Amino acid sequence: MPRLSLQIPHALGREEATRRIKEQLPKVRDNVTELVEQWQDHTLTFRFKVMGFQVGGVLAVEDTAANVDVDLPLAAMMVKGTIEQRVRQEVGGLLA
Repeated sequence: MPRLSLQIPHALGREEATRRIKEQLPKVRDNVTELVEQWQDHTLTFRFKVMGFQVGGVLAVEDTAANVDVDLPLAAMMVKGTIEQRVRQEVGGLLA
């Protein structure tokens, strides 16, 4: 399964960045279905369905960046650029 790995910098510190992501995560439910999330400290493991594709991965919040690793189904490779742009936009907006 192909993987998309992103590092999204921020200047919030680990605690504030994690708080913002946790606070805004319910809004993601409006754009996806079957969202399953599990937090362990500052690491979110997630799975959801979007545009008919099952997507899963991990978001790890560090002091100066959020590291996102997403497993994409092979069929989603044709829209990988769009997915990457959307993840950067959404997570980056939360951490701005």
